Amino acid sequence: MKRTPLHDGWTVGPKRGLFDGLSGAAEPTPVRLPHDAMLGMPRSADAPSGAHGAYFAGGAVEYSRALQLEPDTVNELVFDGVYRDAMVFVNDSFAGQSPGGYSRFAVRLDPFVGADGVVEVRVEARSHRDSRWYSGLGIHRSVALLSSPLVHVARDGVVVTTPELDDEGALVAVAVTVANDSLRTATPVVTVVLTGPDGAEVGRDRMPVTLLSGEHGVVRSRIWLQSPQRWDIDSPTLYRATVTVGADTAAADSESVAFGIRSLQLDAKHGLRLNGRTVKLRGACIHHDNGVIGARSIARAEERRVELLRDAGFTAIRSAHNPLSVELLDACDRLGMLVMDESFDMWAESKSPFDYSLAFPEWWERDLESMVAKDINHPSVVFYSIGNEIPETGRPHGSRMGRLLAEKLHELDPTRFTTNSINGLVSVLRELPPMAGGADVNTAMADMGDVMTDLIGSNLVTDRTEESFAAVDAAGFNYGDSRYATDATAFPNRVMIGTETFPTRIDRNWQLVLDHPHVVGDFTWTGWDYLGEAGIGRVDHAEVPGAFDTSGPYPWQLAWCGDLDITGYRRPVSYFREIVFGLRAEPYIAVTRPAPGVPLAGPWSWTDSLASWTWDAPLGTPLEVEVYTSADAVELLLDGVSLGTAVTERFRARFVVPWRPGRLEAVTRTGERWALATADGDAQLVAVADRAGIRASDDDLAFVTIELHAGDVLDPRVDRLVSVAVDGPGELLGFGSARPDTTESYLSATATTFEGRALAVIRPTAAGAITVTATAEGLEPAVTTITAG
Repeated sequence: MKRTPLHDGWTVGPKRGLFDGLSGAAEPTPVRLPHDAMLGMPRSADAPSGAHGAYFAGGAVEYSRALQLEPDTVNELVFDGVYRDAMVFVNDSFAGQSPGGYSRFAVRLDPFVGADGVVEVRVEARSHRDSRWYSGLGIHRSVALLSSPLVHVARDGVVVTTPELDDEGALVAVAVTVANDSLRTATPVVTVVLTGPDGAEVGRDRMPVTLLSGEHGVVRSRIWLQSPQRWDIDSPTLYRATVTVGADTAAADSESVAFGIRSLQLDAKHGLRLNGRTVKLRGACIHHDNGVIGARSIARAEERRVELLRDAGFTAIRSAHNPLSVELLDACDRLGMLVMDESFDMWAESKSPFDYSLAFPEWWERDLESMVAKDINHPSVVFYSIGNEIPETGRPHGSRMGRLLAEKLHELDPTRFTTNSINGLVSVLRELPPMAGGADVNTAMADMGDVMTDLIGSNLVTDRTEESFAAVDAAGFNYGDSRYATDATAFPNRVMIGTETFPTRIDRNWQLVLDHPHVVGDFTWTGWDYLGEAGIGRVDHAEVPGAFDTSGPYPWQLAWCGDLDITGYRRPVSYFREIVFGLRAEPYIAVTRPAPGVPLAGPWSWTDSLASWTWDAPLGTPLEVEVYTSADAVELLLDGVSLGTAVTERFRARFVVPWRPGRLEAVTRTGERWALATADGDAQLVAVADRAGIRASDDDLAFVTIELHAGDVLDPRVDRLVSVAVDGPGELLGFGSARPDTTESYLSATATTFEGRALAVIRPTAAGAITVTATAEGLEPAVTTITAG
């Protein structure tokens, strides 16, 4: 099977109907895939998408590309994700569609193309709201042309499992689906070769298979490996299975897949066991976008996200609320990150007026099949989630639907576990009084506070969700930590997961996870900040206390609730979580930004703080200082002079310190210490690439962090407008800061820093030296060079 990435040679323009062809609409422009057309569209306060869609207008576009096919081959065009309502035409004839936006799908080309052809992909994400977050628009994941001989390995036709694994060895079972698209009966020989992490052959088998014309058939091989290396979180060892179909080399077809050897067990006594060892999932929910490059899924962007989440202490991610890209799964396999891959945010009952619920009844089975075909060889995938906060889960027919979904997944892949991410409030919403002012669910959750906690723990929710939870292997609770202890008695065989939790409760929640064997982990909302649901995690200030609206006003663009911001920079909550997890001994200092009035915040909001002792404030201004630590008490010093000792409560010690420059240091009684120093000296620009060398490939990127320094310290006081120029074989793919309420476009070559930082993303166009120059008025340019090889 020849797999050719098709990222170049495309054009994109406005989607036009039959009678629009003579209207003089804008001409298409060249574009490289993956692509997010929405990122360049206007934003406005009156955009119907509102805060949920980050105030983007949305629209409809069509992509076009010429094709050249080899004779006597079987050809398919595989799209890993197109948002949304994709309609594919080949040589002006309808060839395929996919309404979901995140599912991989294929279009057979041979009925429509001889040697040459043209493919058009028409997509739309109109401003009439079809998503609860920033969706992006367009072909946002990879596209490839698959070309095979007439007798060939079927697409997704190699499945590897390890049904038996013990101290002696492992049984590797390889199932190969072979297709005969020739006009005659064929009897090809199927050869399976297993190679280890070092590339050396560790096993081999061969089987002939007879197929009639037009027939598919499955052959199975069972190969025993003596003492193999196991895939695990801290040792993500990968093997490879290479399958060849054909009697001779010239006519042979081949396919190669990576796999891991590991065992999974799940029960209420031991929780989740990986290779026989109980693991507690330190989980992060993540949305699909990649910050300043929008909804594009590019391998290096996905890999960098996993790297930084691992560095921040997470061991698992939950895809919210759609199947992950192949590139992200590959990164999780290589880096040892466990995965809960989620299928749907809605079933037949809509959450937005024009969302996927319109397609769900007809498409759910095909989309689950697509997800499993994508995931099944990835050792990182542990759970499938059949939905997120589905309203139907509190009603009998909805519970039945959940059972159908879960059983479909077990039929497709009996090696993984299923869950359903249920919010008890949403499940019984129809039985509650109408919300005041028509508030959305997020705002209602913020306003209800402890009432919501009591409601989710109530008998009403117990009764309404019992059947839905019984349909899956593990009960996924969104904000249901109040049930962790009680359900151990009421449902002694129930395994539970905190599939979505408030960041402000991590200290209590994590202790509950540790104390209860049947609770296998916690997934915070969210590990990485994202576009859309704008302002859900912000902190406002008012003259008097009041209600908190989770929808930030324009120009809010980011949710602002991630442990890491959209540039990958760790916010204070990330270090707090690391201490709670027991992964950091040193204390951490977070200083609250001085602001008049009373802070207003929701359950997704952290304090409006940053780790800095550099402030543009009058001397003596009282600043609130939080020290995060697992010690029972901590002392705070300024230039070596003690400011007192505070007792730690829930991993925090609090101080009020009159501002003056110097060195602020926190010291625990056991001698662990950490300090902040005031920036001093002339301002300067600093540009640092994440790697000096990258591959000259469509799937690689360079991330250049641009910072304002004074001396050796990051200076967040006065942000600057920075321009970026790229010389050499590279293009600026995205540029911006983590400022959550910006009006600037990430597609511009200029951006204003936020808290002294910005990020430029560079994509190579060929091999060679790429020079990135950052300039700001009154400062010396900052230059860094990346080699694409």
